[in-house]
Amino acid sequence: MLEDPALRRLQKTLGYTFNNLTHLRTALTHRSAAPSHNERMEFLGDSVLGMVAAEMLYEQFPNMREGDLTRARAQLVKRETLVQMARELNLSAHLQLGQGELRSGGRQRESILADTFEAVVGAMYLDGGLDRARSFLNEHLAPRMNTLAGPAPKDPKTRLQEFLQGKGITLPSYEVRETTGQSHNQTFHVVCFVPSLAIEGYGCGGSRRRAEQDAAAGVLGQLSISDSA
Repeated sequence: MLEDPALRRLQKTLGYTFNNLTHLRTALTHRSAAPSHNERMEFLGDSVLGMVAAEMLYEQFPNMREGDLTRARAQLVKRETLVQMARELNLSAHLQLGQGELRSGGRQRESILADTFEAVVGAMYLDGGLDRARSFLNEHLAPRMNTLAGPAPKDPKTRLQEFLQGKGITLPSYEVRETTGQSHNQTFHVVCFVPSLAIEGYGCGGSRRRAEQDAAAGVLGQLSISDSA
């Protein structure tokens, strides 16, 4: 377990003092380190994060349509953003990892950092309620709202679907061809196939969704559809 001085430093960085330190300790514990780990808190924090981001966008952009709001939220809370915030808070220094994860560089693994940030949000929600979690997220998300002044760009799967529908072409199929890596750090290999055009695109990613987006981008490249479409 972390010693109290380390916890005190982290709470100062977070701008919040926990009433129950077990919540914070659990949020910082990867499943490789102990039976009592942060996956359930990560699930909770993901929901709180999505709700608060939606609320912020709804208030900030009163004229933005539903589809654009959905894409803007995905852009605002994407993994890269969560990793940035985790690094700003220096969460990696406080992570509790098993020996295998430590040896393989788990402290800097983006999937672990993003999950830990979500778990900390979940811990803050459990400990201090929604208002406390909202205040914390507003502080860290608000500076990133400036990049969302216009409609958020559409993801590759959406752009491909809209293009094919506009041409009256049958929509693509997505198939997982291979899954590699350990259960907590898998890579999905996906093919996107457009039968009527006999075009395939291949993609990989840390989740099936990310791999499908990558595969769709490969098909778009073959169709010469720009990212701004």
